Amino acid sequence: MFEHVKKNKALALIGGVILTAAVAVPVMAQRDPAYEAARASGKIGEKPDGYLGYVTSPSPAIKAVVEDINIKRKAAYTRKAQETNSTVEQFAFTSGCNLIMRTVPGEKYQTPSGTWNTRDSSAPVRDSRCP
Repeated sequence: MFEHVKKNKALALIGGVILTAAVAVPVMAQRDPAYEAARASGKIGEKPDGYLGYVTSPSPAIKAVVEDINIKRKAAYTRKAQETNSTVEQFAFTSGCNLIMRTVPGEKYQTPSGTWNTRDSSAPVRDSRCP
């Protein structure tokens, strides 16, 4: 039983790293100005579950952009989880860890306790289970 858990955990970690590169880079490359402005102004941020969240009430335009990105992320997580016999949640969590780590000073991210922090020059507060 423990071997199965270790194998799935290792697959999730490896897959999460690959997935983060596969998902985050194209998404970041296709950012629209509304998304960039919302992220820069702290209206949206990265969540530990691998999805974007709203720090403040979103406008309809920002809501549409974030929902579109989150749908694309979930599709990628689902695809990669099926390929490695892992779960969508494992891939999403690992990706969330990596995406939060990739935030830059001034951007918002959600801590494991649910509060929103603004990234500074120090490492972000992440879940203790993060790789």
